[in-house]
Amino acid sequence: MEWLIAPFEVTFVQRALWGGLLVSGICALAGTWVVVRGMAFLGQAMAQGLLPGVAVAALLGGNLIVGAAFSAGAMAVGVTALGRNQRFAADTAIGLLFAGMLSLGVIIVSRSQSFAVDVTGLLFGDILAIRAQDVVYLAVALAISLLIAVLGHRAFVALAFDPRTAHTLGLRPRWAQGALLGLLTLAIVASFHVVGTLLVFGLLIAPPAAATYWSHRIPVIMALAALFGGVATVTGLLVSWHAGTAAGATIAAIAVGEFFVSAAVAQLRTRLRTRLSANTIRSRTRLAGSGVNVLVLFMVVGAILPLIGCGTSPSDDVVPEEKPHGYVEGAEEADGPQSRLVVADPDGAVRVVDLITEEVTDGGEVPNVVRMTGDGRFAYPITADAARIVDGGAWTVDHGDHVHYYRATTKDVGSVPRGGATGVHSDVVITAMIVDGSMPRTILLDRAALEAGTVTERGVIDGIALPYAEHLVVVSGSGTAEVRDRDGAAVTPLTESCLEPRGSATTRRGVVFGCADGALMVSADEGRFTAVKIAYPQPVPAAERATEFTHRAGSTALAARAGDRGAWVLDSRAHTWVLVETGPVVAANTAGEGSALLTLTRDGVLHAHDLTTGVESARTQVLTAAVSGDTSPVIEIDTNRAYINDAEGRAVHEIDYRDNLRRARTFPLDITPAHMVETGR
Repeated sequence: MEWLIAPFEVTFVQRALWGGLLVSGICALAGTWVVVRGMAFLGQAMAQGLLPGVAVAALLGGNLIVGAAFSAGAMAVGVTALGRNQRFAADTAIGLLFAGMLSLGVIIVSRSQSFAVDVTGLLFGDILAIRAQDVVYLAVALAISLLIAVLGHRAFVALAFDPRTAHTLGLRPRWAQGALLGLLTLAIVASFHVVGTLLVFGLLIAPPAAATYWSHRIPVIMALAALFGGVATVTGLLVSWHAGTAAGATIAAIAVGEFFVSAAVAQLRTRLRTRLSANTIRSRTRLAGSGVNVLVLFMVVGAILPLIGCGTSPSDDVVPEEKPHGYVEGAEEADGPQSRLVVADPDGAVRVVDLITEEVTDGGEVPNVVRMTGDGRFAYPITADAARIVDGGAWTVDHGDHVHYYRATTKDVGSVPRGGATGVHSDVVITAMIVDGSMPRTILLDRAALEAGTVTERGVIDGIALPYAEHLVVVSGSGTAEVRDRDGAAVTPLTESCLEPRGSATTRRGVVFGCADGALMVSADEGRFTAVKIAYPQPVPAAERATEFTHRAGSTALAARAGDRGAWVLDSRAHTWVLVETGPVVAANTAGEGSALLTLTRDGVLHAHDLTTGVESARTQVLTAAVSGDTSPVIEIDTNRAYINDAEGRAVHEIDYRDNLRRARTFPLDITPAHMVETGR
């Protein structure tokens, strides 16, 4: 056994052994989350991102660990900052930083007179050169890593499942993501001196990846990863001693080999279990599987290491199964929009009309509805003292370069005990329920909680607050405008004001607020917010102001009633108003550029007008009777069709506005559809 013991009698090999074991523990804690969350590319980029700082430290004769820490910190900050840019995916930002940092490192190193020697040490490390003080540093790093892993465990698990779930649980997903990046940075900085910036990725990824074949519990995966890393360290040092190979590279190669052995034997185990099951020897299947597990541990570890007391883990320790992109639990993904109409009568009956299947389902009872609004998925029947929330069971998720369409069961979510709401706007985190008036206010609801079927208030903001670009754009009752974070803290004031704010809308180009002298539009570009006032072409009396905007989702044109004169068209792209003088209208809407302005007059006639000139191009009688005082007909519009609720006719009419206002379908109802909103957009 002298061949096994002799190398470790040498002092520098002993230090290398301790250093390798400590690094194995650090990489196990960080690497498990890298594997579980699919952050391998980030881990590789972070490892290469050390090169500039290490190179500068080497050239200046400073501490390499300090240089690596500065470089890794810069990389982490860059990844976080660029990852928030909505123009491109996170891996694009990582790739750019990866290439930039690596190039900078090579440029810096090339200034050294000992270029080849320096690069070899930086890229591949020298575990045999570890000093006693380095072992102390690694021990401290392991303690810090363990502390972060323990304190952040619950948040990291929730973040791995769904960031929205983490937010709902109050776990601050951004802080959790930052802590996870810090843990990864610490692991890479602590490990590069052992195996170099290139091979640190092997110890960070291979042992945890191998461990996932033996357990689905995160703490057990971490323990097994540390064990596999330790075995790779011991075996690598032995091979390096006797074969004269590079110690760091040998350790990394053995760690990767452990992964492939685990993968191969896991496949063998699956085949054995299948064969035993086919032979109906069910009582022995579990024992056979356990025997294979022990066999592989013999092969990998080289000794019997029984695992005792695994027990049953809490549900939050389970590694989340990989789900297809766009997967939403409890919902069915479709290949096109799944539009639905939610209608309500004055007595409280609610119905949901599926525009795809033409089925009409019961949506519950909401007595004394005075109006209805929606945010694309949820319908909000409003009463004098509360707002009911109905999940329409259809919604669209727009990722910019592609779109997901979902359908699910309609359900009653709950209510908000505050009446008078006039509009609702949502993003993935916040739903803002706006109550207009002389002193407007906004009730903020947790969006993830709504999607989970519960109502959770986040707070109330004085003024009109619209979720936009991961912030809140707020206009107060006095007219001042500012940007706040989602918790309501001020971020930056806006240069333009909006006196007597009433009415709001969210478009692809920004958010719009109705003002006494026109509209205020706020847009964002790479985190920078800009406010533009779009003034009316001439002074407008209060009765003719645009105070309630309607538009097709994704359109840049908005419509609004203009009192007795007709309807306004606001082009948010050209920053212009057009007044279409049709006389009094009860509803107006537009699909935007290339389509018409649709208006509904009190006599039940639907009109189509040119958006620019206002010239009428078509008209048709839609409603069964003239509009009475207790009904609120609306025009809901999408890319091809418009929908109008006919209270007296107890029906909803579908209009092909591109075909001379042709009535395409009629949906008869068993209630009086006095109020209506479309979901699924």
